[in-house]
Amino acid sequence: MTGRGQAAAAPAPIRVGLAGAGPWARAMHARMLAAGPETELTAVWARRPEAAAETAAPYGAAVAGSFAELLDGCEAVAFAVPPAVQAELAVRAAAAGRALLLEKPLGPDLGAARAVAAAVAEHGVVSQLVLTKRYHPATRDFLRRAAAADVTGARSCYLHGAFLGGEFATPWRLEHGALLDLGPHLLDLLDAAVGPVAAVRSAGDPRRWIELTCEHENGAVSQASLSGSVRLPAARTRIELFGPGDEIVYDTAGLDHEECWPVLRREFAAAVRTGRSGGLDARRGLRLQELLHQALPG
Repeated sequence: MTGRGQAAAAPAPIRVGLAGAGPWARAMHARMLAAGPETELTAVWARRPEAAAETAAPYGAAVAGSFAELLDGCEAVAFAVPPAVQAELAVRAAAAGRALLLEKPLGPDLGAARAVAAAVAEHGVVSQLVLTKRYHPATRDFLRRAAAADVTGARSCYLHGAFLGGEFATPWRLEHGALLDLGPHLLDLLDAAVGPVAAVRSAGDPRRWIELTCEHENGAVSQASLSGSVRLPAARTRIELFGPGDEIVYDTAGLDHEECWPVLRREFAAAVRTGRSGGLDARRGLRLQELLHQALPG
C-alpha cells in the first residue's frame, strides 16, 4: 500500500521478444518496443543470428538462439517476418501462452490465417495487429467523421515504388505484390469507414497494379487502387468518401507516422496487462484475409 501523497508505482514493462531482424524489424519494431516505458525489448531471434545481433545491439537486448528460447524469455512476441513464417510461429507462440503482436496479413493464404486465428482463440491469448495507420490520431478522427456520414461511394489508393528496388523489395512482397502487402490497410479502412464489405472483386496484376471494387452491406460501393511498382516522390494513401453530405477526405501525405508508435505500444501493453484484446486483433486479421482471398485474381 502506498502512503498518503505517494504515487503508485508504474507497472513493470511488458517483456516482448521480437521474431525477425529485417528492415521493418530494425526500422520500427525493435525501436518502438525498446522505447518503453510500457514495453521492454528482451530478445531478438532471427534465422540469421548475425542479423538478430545487429538488431538487438542498439537496445541491449539478448539474442535468442532459437524461437523456443525467445518464447522462454518473454510475455509477448512481436513478429516482423514474412507471412508464411509468421503463420507458423504465431501458432507455436499462442500454444505457449504468449501474447501476439502480429503483422498483416496473418498468413500467405486463407488457410494459414485461419490456423493463426484458431490458435489465438483456442489458447485465449491476446493478439493485436500492426495496422500502422489505425494508431494515428488523424485516422481515428477520419473514422469518427465517417461514422456520422451517409456514404454512397468511395475512392481510395495506396501507391508507392518500394517494390522497384531497395530493402523493402523483399521476396514475399515481390511474389505476392500489393494485394497482400497494401491491401489489408485499405480494405480495413474502407470496411470501417464505409461499412462492412460484403464482396470484393479485382482486376489487374498485384505485382504491377491491381484495382479492387468493394460492395458494402449498406449498398455503398468503393474502389481501391493498389501498387508498389510505380515511381512516386513519396507513398500516397488517400480515401475520399462521397454522399449527400460534404465529401470527407483522408490523406496521409501530411501525417507523421512517428505518432503511431507510442499509441500502438501503449494499447498493446494495456491489452496484455488486462488480458483483453482490442478490435484490431487476430479475428480482424482473419476478416481482412477473407476479403483478400475474395480479391485474388483468377
